[in-house]
Amino acid sequence: MFMMFIMANSRRSFGLVALLLAIIAALPARAERVVVGSKKFTESYVLAEAAKKVLKDAGFEVEHRQGMGATGIVWEALKGGQIDAYPDYTGTISEELLKVKGEMDPEAMRRALLPFGVGMTGDLGFDDTYALAMRRADADRLGITKISDLRAHPELRVVLTHEFLERKDGWHPLSARYGLNMLSVQGVEHTLGYDALLAGRADVKDAYSTDAQLVDKRFVVLQDDLGYFPKYRAVFLYRLSLNPKAVAALKSLEGKIDQATMVRMNAEAERTKDYSRAAALLFGAAARRAAETNAETLGSKLARWTWRHLFLVGVSLGLAILVGLPLGILASRPGPLSQAILGLTSVVQTIPSLALLALLVPLPFFGISVTTAIAALFLYSLLPIVRNTATGIQDIPRPLRESAAALGLEPWARLVKVYLPMASRTILAGIKTSAVINVGTATIAALIGAGGYGEPIISGLSLNDNRTILEGAIPAAALALLVQLGFDLLDRVLIPRGMRLPARAE
Repeated sequence: MFMMFIMANSRRSFGLVALLLAIIAALPARAERVVVGSKKFTESYVLAEAAKKVLKDAGFEVEHRQGMGATGIVWEALKGGQIDAYPDYTGTISEELLKVKGEMDPEAMRRALLPFGVGMTGDLGFDDTYALAMRRADADRLGITKISDLRAHPELRVVLTHEFLERKDGWHPLSARYGLNMLSVQGVEHTLGYDALLAGRADVKDAYSTDAQLVDKRFVVLQDDLGYFPKYRAVFLYRLSLNPKAVAALKSLEGKIDQATMVRMNAEAERTKDYSRAAALLFGAAARRAAETNAETLGSKLARWTWRHLFLVGVSLGLAILVGLPLGILASRPGPLSQAILGLTSVVQTIPSLALLALLVPLPFFGISVTTAIAALFLYSLLPIVRNTATGIQDIPRPLRESAAALGLEPWARLVKVYLPMASRTILAGIKTSAVINVGTATIAALIGAGGYGEPIISGLSLNDNRTILEGAIPAAALALLVQLGFDLLDRVLIPRGMRLPARAE
């Protein structure tokens, strides 16, 4: 009887399992996900959107991590597996990534990329080399037509992108090759450099040969008469582990984008402030209509940015409170440990946000990810919490400390029942300060593709569009005010009634 019961239940269980497996098999398979990255300039955004289009058409779920920064950051993200592909240029690959001087054969370049687990498509059909540009009126007045003519005019003000200033094939070796000794050289964001030229605040800037601004007849490109700049043929770099079908989709763009088309796409991006619509110019009228129809509304973008920003701020601030309060309690006791804790947290606060991200990216378990952004925000959030906790406890009058000890309270009970409540105003003020700073600092997360309100700010800088910048800046400021208000209300809940003294009238 017992055996019959076991067999009957086994058959029933087997039937349920079989039914469950059949249901799972009938469900539509989730599309494989591919992450495409882009650097922080318009053309890279547009090319990444073109890759997104062909990958989606091939059946993949695609995420575009926009404006992840300069070459080094995106390259590390590709090698580390945080992204699967991104657009780059052969000159950059040879000079910056492979550290090879001069031209490289494409096959030699592919062989050199193999040890990194990276592959390269064929070129997309256009060459986007570096160049130097001037206002046409100034170039004509001074008789400047080529780069070597700049030798006679060291007084001209030069503005360059920060990346070009430091590149191995950038300004310094260019100056050495041409014998230039310019007296004023400054680093600026790419599109802002064009504004500086038009406004007369600068005279020469670096340019990409496919920049949309160069269609404007007010600018002229200087001839590279010594042939300094190598060829920068546009390609896609991809992880060798990427699905062959996805690689084939990327390769379908080979030879499809000529110089004129790329300039037109860049100009469309500048005009519409929409990279997907600009990329759709490559795929015909139907694709353009689809891009316009499927364009994400400002409301949905704001919801997405807000959710990600709140996530970044909430997680990093929560971790900072969990770690900062115990560190502050330890730092409230005089001695070397207190000095070490306050010294280290202070040093972290002095590190520029971009530098901190750059330091964290190459470390194990970080890379180009939300984790890295949260870690950076966590480190920036520590100092106000640690310092205010230590100060609040240290400022408790000695008679009150002695009274707590005289009552026979154990050290832990003194801390929890007397010291922390007495210091609660100061501690909460530190947390409030940390939270408000965190909201603003979290905009840097977009530099490594972690999203948030920094996404439209960086995009707006690339497009030189104040409206797009304000789409991120205004909500970030509003969120900071809401956080401030929320903590003011929280004062009434967390601070003991006796500590909430009204301000004295003057």
